[in-house]
Amino acid sequence: MLWIPIDRALDIPLNRQIYQQIREKILSGQLQAGEKLVSTRELSVELKVSRNVILEAYDQLLAEGFLIARRGAGTFVAEGTLLPQQTKPLITNKAGDPIVGKEVVNLRSGIPALDLFPRKTWARISNQLWHDSESSILGYGVPEGRIELRRTLAHYLLRTRGVECHPEQIIITSGATQAMMLVSRLLLSSNDIAIMEDPITNDIQTIFKASGATIYPVPVDDFGMKTSLLPDNIDPKLVFLTPSHQFPLGSTLPIQRRIQLIEYARKNHCFLIEDDYDSEFRYEGPPVSSLQGLDPELVLYIGSFSKILSPALRIGYIILPTQLTEKCRQLKWFTDLHTPSLDQLILSRFIQEGYMERHITKMKKFYKSQRDFLIQCLQSTFSHNIKIFGYSTGMHLVAEFEKIDFTRNLLVKIEQFGVKVYPVEDHTIKKGKYNNRLIIGYGHLQKHEIELGITRLFQAIYH
Repeated sequence: MLWIPIDRALDIPLNRQIYQQIREKILSGQLQAGEKLVSTRELSVELKVSRNVILEAYDQLLAEGFLIARRGAGTFVAEGTLLPQQTKPLITNKAGDPIVGKEVVNLRSGIPALDLFPRKTWARISNQLWHDSESSILGYGVPEGRIELRRTLAHYLLRTRGVECHPEQIIITSGATQAMMLVSRLLLSSNDIAIMEDPITNDIQTIFKASGATIYPVPVDDFGMKTSLLPDNIDPKLVFLTPSHQFPLGSTLPIQRRIQLIEYARKNHCFLIEDDYDSEFRYEGPPVSSLQGLDPELVLYIGSFSKILSPALRIGYIILPTQLTEKCRQLKWFTDLHTPSLDQLILSRFIQEGYMERHITKMKKFYKSQRDFLIQCLQSTFSHNIKIFGYSTGMHLVAEFEKIDFTRNLLVKIEQFGVKVYPVEDHTIKKGKYNNRLIIGYGHLQKHEIELGITRLFQAIYH
């Protein structure tokens, strides 16, 4: 007889409880292939439930292939239904005790302070749109995005970032990742060459490599991409960079190098890809204008609202040279037809009514306070054994630790001490230059978490 405990107090229907337990017994091997199950009548008597409940559970298992029915013989466990469960290794600390119940401080970069998202304002605008808008907003949209948002963005980006474009040059995307993918498919084919900063986000390298292209790395220094090292003996299709806030090292590309890049792209008939991922949060000096503003027909400008507002919105955009807009619209249509319309309309009104700039001003004060506290913690904890880079903009900085090599073993040990860190080396193309540097994010953390994370990091390194 099957041992199947059921609980009538649960919200889960009885037939679903019975189905789930028999399914688990089959997958784990407690019920083996070829084994005959008790009849539905017997099981209904045993469990004191309606026979129809048992029939529904058996029918679901038959439909999914877990069981087979043989006329006149009964119901049997089907072949090929055993799935052994893998056990995950238990992480332990130096003394060998598990870190059970110990919350890991995650120093990941790029996560905003989600608890400060302007929920009430966003909800109010959303309610207004639901109440006031025509039913057409619930229909299919155009692949390039709502014209309301594209017009708003064209005006907003010209005023705040020096981006020059017409709304027709803007394609609204489902985040920056989709924007990167569209650019890759738009400009690259197998065996093409894409020049990139080194280091640069590992995810971006993966996206562009997926096209079959070869990545040609150009190193960066304290002023961004070393444009003097741009190659003359190759035929690149694009140059990818983060000029306003180099990721991960944090430098800003000066005008002399920007001009060199423009001249290089003109000479080699290639495009420049400007990833402007978080330059709104600048704490030292005046705002930096976009590279795109120097030559709008040569630069593809990519932005998103994941860092400014929330990654959950999944709204990004590409600003394209006019010659590429129609092809990019077609690619966007093939990808997902269109980005959700209502979120675009909410965002458009959020920007138009001044809430975006007020939110950015508020968050700059908050992130600057978090950054200053992190620097204080690093300097007081590690003293002269540390150098700090890339702290003028964004939600992360880079720390260089004297005579420390962040090997895989050390990274595992650090996590065992209850803090998760991210090496610069993970984002390099040519390996070996930044083994002693970590990317430390602070946007999503409270001050006590920052202090705890840095304390644990010190203990892990020097214990």
